[in-house]
Amino acid sequence: MKNELNQNALTKAVSGQSMTNYPTIIKGFLEKGVPEAEIRPRENVFTFNAWKALGKSVKKGEHGVKILTYLPRFKKVADDDGNEKTESYSIPWTSTVFHVSQVH
Repeated sequence: MKNELNQNALTKAVSGQSMTNYPTIIKGFLEKGVPEAEIRPRENVFTFNAWKALGKSVKKGEHGVKILTYLPRFKKVADDDGNEKTESYSIPWTSTVFHVSQVH
């Protein structure tokens, strides 16, 4: 179960298309002293679980950069005629990402 969770995190991290968190990620790691040229989201910046899927672990005491993401959710609702349909919506979710320099 944990391996599936970690692999899912890695898949989402490398296949995502949104770049809305890039400025937050870059700013956060610049403040931690990581040179901008070495900050490459989806290449060397991942969540805790994504790093685990890659066989790495975050070094003890390391603090990552918090980012805001939106998780898709679905619910079934009945329309005025009693027909059931599925509506989608998103909920905000915070995640923490770590740079390759923070893992071993």
